[in-house]
Amino acid sequence: MIYYSLGYSPCPNDTFIFYALVHGRIPSGDIMFREVLDDVETLNQMARRSELDITKVSYHALGHLTEHYCLLRSGGALGKGCGPLVIAREELQMKDLRGKTIAIPGLLTTAFLLLRIFDSSFGSAVAVMPFDRIVGAVRSGEVDAGLIIHESRFTYQKEGLRKVLDLGEWWEQTTGLPIPLGGILAKRELGEVTVRRVEDLVRKSIEYSRAHPQEPVSYIKRHAQELQDEVINQHIGLYVNDFSLDIGDEGVAAVEELFSRAEREGLIPRRTKPLFPS
Repeated sequence: MIYYSLGYSPCPNDTFIFYALVHGRIPSGDIMFREVLDDVETLNQMARRSELDITKVSYHALGHLTEHYCLLRSGGALGKGCGPLVIAREELQMKDLRGKTIAIPGLLTTAFLLLRIFDSSFGSAVAVMPFDRIVGAVRSGEVDAGLIIHESRFTYQKEGLRKVLDLGEWWEQTTGLPIPLGGILAKRELGEVTVRRVEDLVRKSIEYSRAHPQEPVSYIKRHAQELQDEVINQHIGLYVNDFSLDIGDEGVAAVEELFSRAEREGLIPRRTKPLFPS
């Protein structure tokens, strides 16, 4: 058996996607996986140190990792109506937040990259914290605003907070493309044959969970930040879609557009390797 480390977040979309793969529900031949569940920003940083063989990362992080990692066509998070939100305690416009402290879920998150592409002046006064702390930090006044992702986009209104900007909506209106949030990477040194096998296994794992939706529930709830069935189902429904099975031409165009804009702003290095294994 050959063991590979596999990193993904404890969020419902990732645990739904990888359930079958790490629980032996699909045949994987001589490949086995040791899962590493952690916050996506932690995974981003682990990938920067080349600590994981295969891992979920933010597309922002991928912009710094293409020398040693390639992108899998399956398992990622892209879509429409699923982008990060800027929230505050009261009705504001983005211009009101210039010079104010905004909590962000990580320096390598796609959310932060989108915020900087939207307006680079928001790149300095930030407070980095785990994504599940941001809503509370905004509510308490610890920070002036927050950049939220994952389950928080479904729960912030219950805390009496207001949306200032939907960065996904801005991206879609500006580009006409889905928003690329996170993807699954594999080390290039694994070789194209192995990477393609893993890519196929991830796709089959998604298909298994879709065919047996009740089976992964206990695993998902064991790791979810928000345990309400409604929130979990909304999360999976939004982030696990056809782009998760295969990124497709539209998804690739979205990633290329994100990287092109980020490169022009000097936010990521210019890429010299192809996105996919070759």
